[in-house]
Amino acid sequence: MEKKELHKLTDEELLLEKKKHYKSKIFNAIAIGFLAGILIYGVFSWIQTPDKKLGFLIPMLIPLFFIYRMLKNSNKHNDLEKELKERGLK
Repeated sequence: MEKKELHKLTDEELLLEKKKHYKSKIFNAIAIGFLAGILIYGVFSWIQTPDKKLGFLIPMLIPLFFIYRMLKNSNKHNDLEKELKERGLK
């Protein structure tokens, strides 16, 4: 959502956007934890195998990519938080 659009919203609409943002933050935290668990399990299972082949790296890049994307997109609601702070709704 652009900053111009945030100025047009009422206080109630901004609070609804805040609730949506909070739910997405919770989902991202759970998903990142799940993907990190998959990554850790994969690394430890690779360590315990007698054949240490580097082919395991290809499937381990998938959780790393998704973790990176979620962390990169976590800052997209900074404008919403600034607008809430300006209006004193936080």
